[in-house]
Amino acid sequence: MGKLIITGAGAAPGVPSLACGFGNCDAKNPKNIRRRSGTYLELSGVKLLIDTSPDLRLQLIDNKITAVDAVFYTHTHADHLHGIDDLREVNRLSGKAIDIFASKGNMAVIKSRFPYLIAEDGAEINPVYRAALKPNVFDYEQSFYFKGLKVTAVRLIGHNVESSGYIFNDGEVVIISDFREIPESAFAFIKKTPEVLVMPLTTPHGTRFHAGFEDLLSYAERLEAKRTIITHMAVECDYAEVYGRCPRGMEPGYDGMALEIKG
Repeated sequence: MGKLIITGAGAAPGVPSLACGFGNCDAKNPKNIRRRSGTYLELSGVKLLIDTSPDLRLQLIDNKITAVDAVFYTHTHADHLHGIDDLREVNRLSGKAIDIFASKGNMAVIKSRFPYLIAEDGAEINPVYRAALKPNVFDYEQSFYFKGLKVTAVRLIGHNVESSGYIFNDGEVVIISDFREIPESAFAFIKKTPEVLVMPLTTPHGTRFHAGFEDLLSYAERLEAKRTIITHMAVECDYAEVYGRCPRGMEPGYDGMALEIKG
């Protein structure tokens, strides 16, 4: 048993955006109001965040998330990373450091931008003054365990920075971040039918650095996930329009969307 919450279903500008307002989105539909991308996952007794968006404080408050065992970072664009300092409040509640996971390259960027957040081994934790994060670096396609949860990270293809996807418990939950393609080698690690597959759709037609709707549909059909949730949607993606294009078992996410994972 587990739970997944879409804490933010928006792309980098959010919806509405400062420059474009609601764009193609119906402003009367509350599901078109989107904070920047984020996911909360409870699985195998472990509580995780996927990324820390600039909207993290309100995402945690709105979804009543007060405990986090670890954060898994997908990439280092600001809309996925720059709410990292808000983890201080989670430290304050727990009184201990939070594990963060990233590839070697992405962790180097995190450390260079936010050196004051990284907890040194044996150092006293004082979250009143700063967050305390314990860095963990993984190798792609080398499965590992965190508190009993099996994790496999895969390097996604085609984004304009290094981007990681995560396969949890041999495919029970699969979370894909910004990408053009999923590497063929990744599918060997998805050994069961996913309960939930999360994929990003920045614009319906796709771009040089982002997959389009037809790409997502192809991957959803191949994996036959019980539920496929579309997230990371910009102002071009109206909720009702995207929903209308989705086959059974596939749907756009929205801020605060909560799914039970039966497992």
